[in-house]
Amino acid sequence: MIYAVLRLGFYWVNLSLFPDIDAPSLLTMMLGGVKFDVAALIYLNSLFILMQAIPFKFRYNTRYQRVSKWVFITTNTIGIALNLVDFAYYKFTLKRTTGTVFNQFSNEDNKFTLFTDFLVDYWYLLITLIGLALLLNLLYTRIQVLAPKSFNTTRYLVHGGALILIVLFCIIGVRGGWRHSTRPITLNNAGDYVDRPEQMYIVLNTPFSIIRTLDAVDLKPKDYYSEDELSDIYSPIHQPDTVGAFKPLNVVLLIIESLGKEHIGVLNKDLDNGNYKGYTPFLDSLIGEGYTFTRTFANGRKSIDALPAIISGIPSISEPYVLSIYSGNKTNSLPSLLGKKGYETAFFHGAPNGSMGFSAYAKLAGFQHYFGKDEYNNNADFDGIWGIWDEPFLQYVANTTNTLKEPFFTTFFSLSSHHPFKVPEKYEGEFPEGNLPVQKVIGYTDQALRKFFDTAKKQPWYENTLFVLCADHATVSYYPEYQTTLGGYSIPIVFYYPGGELQGASDNIVQQIDIMPTVLNYLNYDEPYFAFGFDAFSENSSNFMVNNNGSSYLFVQGNYLLIGDIDRSIGLYNISNDPMLKENKVGASLQVQDSLEKHLKAFIQQYNNRMINNELVVK
Repeated sequence: MIYAVLRLGFYWVNLSLFPDIDAPSLLTMMLGGVKFDVAALIYLNSLFILMQAIPFKFRYNTRYQRVSKWVFITTNTIGIALNLVDFAYYKFTLKRTTGTVFNQFSNEDNKFTLFTDFLVDYWYLLITLIGLALLLNLLYTRIQVLAPKSFNTTRYLVHGGALILIVLFCIIGVRGGWRHSTRPITLNNAGDYVDRPEQMYIVLNTPFSIIRTLDAVDLKPKDYYSEDELSDIYSPIHQPDTVGAFKPLNVVLLIIESLGKEHIGVLNKDLDNGNYKGYTPFLDSLIGEGYTFTRTFANGRKSIDALPAIISGIPSISEPYVLSIYSGNKTNSLPSLLGKKGYETAFFHGAPNGSMGFSAYAKLAGFQHYFGKDEYNNNADFDGIWGIWDEPFLQYVANTTNTLKEPFFTTFFSLSSHHPFKVPEKYEGEFPEGNLPVQKVIGYTDQALRKFFDTAKKQPWYENTLFVLCADHATVSYYPEYQTTLGGYSIPIVFYYPGGELQGASDNIVQQIDIMPTVLNYLNYDEPYFAFGFDAFSENSSNFMVNNNGSSYLFVQGNYLLIGDIDRSIGLYNISNDPMLKENKVGASLQVQDSLEKHLKAFIQQYNNRMINNELVVK
């Protein structure tokens, strides 16, 4: 209840920064905030909970209970204090305080002066804190812990069982749910309850924001180049360069779980001395009728990296963007930009709603509708772990799409090609096992896609639709070509337009963050927008691929791969002549190395500074 009051106080103090919030929306945020308050309170009170739950008689000792009381009062007073700090601090940072605050002030010599000045300027917050701390003490003293008359073996067993239950409930509380597919909630999950990113900070509380970001990456501003120099080298601002009028084609985006490029026969004609068949006969045929590229890559190795990269043109650097302290930044995206053009937008994912934080991200990205396991509402097609099998859910996608107003933009994210790599019982033995467990399931999802297109072909919207297919990431590999530092990111990216001329292939470097600008440019989108990627159909030779696994950057431009960080390059390879990355040319091809390092620094400067300054949209 105290945290609910603090949330209302935070909103009221910063009212001018949260315009146009009506009572129902505020109520939704308040109810959503309970999930984050529960998690924060369990984090803060973990020691106290343990002290009161251990199944030993000494916990009834008067001195022990007195210590427990002050553990409770101290930790929760700190939690209240942290919330109150953002009553004043939010207007300067426009976000809840995060774990990086310790780094921000670590080098300040006048910490005590800053602290005392804050208390003087915001004396009313100090008085509020003291009042709430006294209230905690008053309420605590009204509860007595009475020792049982005897503490025998049976009572030990009962209390031991209670401890196990308490631990389980605490785990559920900090995760934000009990389902198998639920990740521990993060800042980004607040997006489930808001309409705009900045409103997430009403839903959140400061202790949760700090605790969940203690190990977060705190980007540092960079100034390698002047603004003019930087724009000449690389700019994520895309200006319209259209010849014709805007083409309001429908757009259907299909994101396939773990579909590494290795599994697709038509993209691996050189494997097994030209005898490799792959596990995706339908996709092979679709690629033959569409447009693809010989060098296509994911911007990460996890599903959570994929959505912002594909939908918003934002790669994850060092950590998933949606888990970072910058996830509340204003962004543009395919659904938000196309929504302004009159598109109806929808996101489909067969997992329980809330799984993987997808529903929260979808809402923040601007999708008008979300269709998950809850909306599907038929547990007969539940795989028992992740969600609805791909085949029936893709039929649901096709049929539900018929109810949308054209033009529309829809996104489907598959889930069947995931550990434990099962297929429905009726398909046991039907798909090739392959060298990897995932390949059998890839065959199942490929069939599900074929049946989806069979259904879609009968619909009036089919001929006027641009289909885009890619993977969320690659997975374990069998062939050495896909076990290299770069090969581990190889995925298919395919554009298919049944109603127009869009066939062939090129050797352009294409990555997930290129999908958004490629789609918009293909539609002749006529307004400036922001995306870190490039138009895949452009002949611009400066296009590059970039990702960061937390320890070093992989940067591909032209025929070269650069590995390293901003201070030192540790690898340079000619991927055209040396695909297995055996000949390191660092220091030997200085002209090429300097060029790649120059473009990498330009990317890092744009990425860091724009993340820090919340400049991910065109002003």
